[in-house]
Amino acid sequence: MTCQGCVRHATEALQGVAGVDSAQVRLDQASATVRVMPDAIVGTADLIAAVEAAGFEAAEIESLPDGASKSGVSWSGWKLNVLLGVPATMFFMMAEWGFGVGMDGWFHWAGFAVALPVQILCGGRFYRGAWNQLKRGQSNMDTLVSLGSTTAFVYSAWGLFAGWEGHLYFMESVGIITFVSIGHWMEAITSSKAAGAMEALLNLAPERATRIGENGAEEHVPVSDLKRGDRVVLKPGDRIPVDGEVVEGVALVDESMLTGESMPGVKKDGSRLYGGTVNQDGRLVMGVTETGDSTALAQIVAVVQRAQTSRANIQKLGDKVSSVFVPIVIVVALLTAAVWLFFPEQARQMSVWLSEFLWSVSPPELAPTAAVIHAAAVLIVACPCAMGLATPIAIMAGTNAAARRGILIRDGEALEKSGTIDAVLFDKTGTLTEGSLNIVGRLDLRPDADPEDTEIDNLACALAGPSRHPVSRAFVDAMAGGPEAPSVSDWKELRGQGVEAAGTSATMRLGSLDWLNESGVPTDEIADFASKWTGKGATLVGLSEGETLIGAFALIDRLKAGAFHVVHGLERGGREVWLISGDREAVAQEIGKRAGIAADRIFAEVRPEQKSDIVGRLQSEGRRVAFVGDGINDAPALKQADLGIAVSRASDVAREAADIILLNSGILAIPEALGLAKATLRTIKQNLFWAFFYNAAAIPLAALGFLNPMLCAAAMGMSDLVVVGNALRLRGWKAKR
Repeated sequence: MTCQGCVRHATEALQGVAGVDSAQVRLDQASATVRVMPDAIVGTADLIAAVEAAGFEAAEIESLPDGASKSGVSWSGWKLNVLLGVPATMFFMMAEWGFGVGMDGWFHWAGFAVALPVQILCGGRFYRGAWNQLKRGQSNMDTLVSLGSTTAFVYSAWGLFAGWEGHLYFMESVGIITFVSIGHWMEAITSSKAAGAMEALLNLAPERATRIGENGAEEHVPVSDLKRGDRVVLKPGDRIPVDGEVVEGVALVDESMLTGESMPGVKKDGSRLYGGTVNQDGRLVMGVTETGDSTALAQIVAVVQRAQTSRANIQKLGDKVSSVFVPIVIVVALLTAAVWLFFPEQARQMSVWLSEFLWSVSPPELAPTAAVIHAAAVLIVACPCAMGLATPIAIMAGTNAAARRGILIRDGEALEKSGTIDAVLFDKTGTLTEGSLNIVGRLDLRPDADPEDTEIDNLACALAGPSRHPVSRAFVDAMAGGPEAPSVSDWKELRGQGVEAAGTSATMRLGSLDWLNESGVPTDEIADFASKWTGKGATLVGLSEGETLIGAFALIDRLKAGAFHVVHGLERGGREVWLISGDREAVAQEIGKRAGIAADRIFAEVRPEQKSDIVGRLQSEGRRVAFVGDGINDAPALKQADLGIAVSRASDVAREAADIILLNSGILAIPEALGLAKATLRTIKQNLFWAFFYNAAAIPLAALGFLNPMLCAAAMGMSDLVVVGNALRLRGWKAKR
């Protein structure tokens, strides 16, 4: 491989193999990493055959030598070209431009002696690449470089042996190979920087772990030997090797590289731990729950790799042009040669006339010389590397910049879709709100009840204890650390209504006021309490003994921190913000009011299966909708939306419904995610414009003699660097405040 165009062709060939899930091809390492689908039967021979069919050579890497680097730029591909080509080019420049001996006979022979090994040794990889493509009826950048450099060399060698006394073009033949090689080496360096976040993710997990053996002794083992159920010791400063749960100890754990959350979190018994995060202080013992590709880190790496190797629709334009570009350029080069050979005076007059508007040029005096040199210039300057590089390098830089912020962008299409979003629809619970209810109001209706008495709270906690419903968990959490709740018998839960159990003298119930009324428990006496808290968007829960209401509670799901600013920022960016909730109208309206969402943009009392219908309704009105949900019961809506954004924790990154996944459950990253995706799309368009503009301007200039072959080689390399450099700006992208 010689450029990112080759990378694209090799990637497409590997991804075309049945059973391949994703392929990441690295130019700087001349390697490919292929992930296959579960249960797929894909052999290494199949992959090698696909690569060879695309015009490249391939072999399986058996193993890495001890101490071998997994990252960094390999010199093996371009080292010889740079080390041999640069001194040779400097020799020609100093001799011809510095000492003015370019026309001397002895220098012609010296030039031939210097240029020949460069042509054979350094140009060899271009010739091999061109030949491999030609055997398959294809052409690429190697074809153009080979034709351009060989044309200049063969023409000069012919003149040397024919005894010509004029200028020969050995310097141009050497310069073409050298400058193209330098350009690709620098491209490999800058491309490796664009892949930096992926390297950082891959290197997060340690290679060894401290496992507690069956006899209780600690043993250092490779992480690959860990299995579910193993216990692992984590000391301060240790990176967590795999996913698991704390079974002993308390410590602060830094999850910033995984979730984008800068503040470390406290981990104690039962807390989830994720591979790649860092134990900052304290000793922990972790029970292993996930290993290998099942860990959150492995899933994140898989998502980022898939995004980097994905193809955006906008890339199709560049691909179509690139596929026919090389044959067109060869035709243009032949026409250029024909014009300068058969109509030299007219071509020269055109150059002289244009030089009044551009810059002064001196075309070669001999018509054959001018034909060869200008045709070679066309071949070199038109290399379509920048065109093939424009989209994938921007996607790579954009997705990596997002990954460092805890934002996973699934593919190139998600980047494109994000740039057209004009409406954002938030699910309420767990997305715009915390998703955990808090008791904010309490009314004890028992006769002569002491305000400080917690018996009513204990009774509610006893009824709620066996339930996993969010309302029940609010009572359990509120009484955590307090008196032990009494035990209950004959407990049962009525979905969507409440819970009940046998009391000492009558049935005890904890649930909605409507359900209590239906069960024969009057609730009229708490009308004032209900009116007060309903107006604040609270959920009301009653506690009864037999047919008597003995208590009432008001619970509120708090708005997430920064929700108002997120909504305001989205609207300031020209996007409508909507809210959808399964809660009562009053609750949804109160939450919407606190978040700054207009009352007429709130959907309340919507069942989970109806959410996708709401999304479809907004789309039918001409809106491009992004749906933001927690990814648990929102999959249909996430899939229906033009852009699905899942607000989730690291353990949930494998969800297939969302286009963008926020590893940190905070919603402050939503404007940042949309802004970064839009900036990436803008960068792709800028790169494509530059690539088209460069070729549109450079080819006619080269054909008319305003660019010599060596300058064309340098310009071609610079065009690649412009595209890569523009993409690398995304690494430092910051949201506008």
